[in-house]
Amino acid sequence: MGCRLKVFLTEEEKLTLEELRKAKDVPQRTKDRAQVLLLNTRGLKNEQIAKGLNWAISTVRQTLHRWEKMGLAGLWDAPGRGGKPRYSESDLVYLENCLAQESETYNSKQLAKKLASERQVNLSADRLRRILKKRGRRFGSARTQTQKQQA
Repeated sequence: MGCRLKVFLTEEEKLTLEELRKAKDVPQRTKDRAQVLLLNTRGLKNEQIAKGLNWAISTVRQTLHRWEKMGLAGLWDAPGRGGKPRYSESDLVYLENCLAQESETYNSKQLAKKLASERQVNLSADRLRRILKKRGRRFGSARTQTQKQQA
């Protein structure tokens, strides 16, 4: 059996970890990892920390090793979690230009087909509608929208 990994923190690091643990805009996993380091510094064993946080012992060890290798940056999740976007900003700008410049009005299905045929970007009509709605765009040509706003 190997020796227990003990982390030694400076007062500044302890203060940073305490603030990180209490911050509201930090992911919960990051807060938990900061808590692991603080508990380890106070002398708790890995088994006790794992039991208190309902974690596996290997997860506690992994957190301690990440701190040793990467420091504060090791507390955050690595990028690449979740699905990658199938579209780029330029695709959305292209669609918005089509909506603004062309006199024809489009619905979400027609826009999805246009995007697939002209830009080789496959998005469902529902997904495309949600994306454009989030960006503040409505369907129809710009001419129709300005007429509705004036009325």
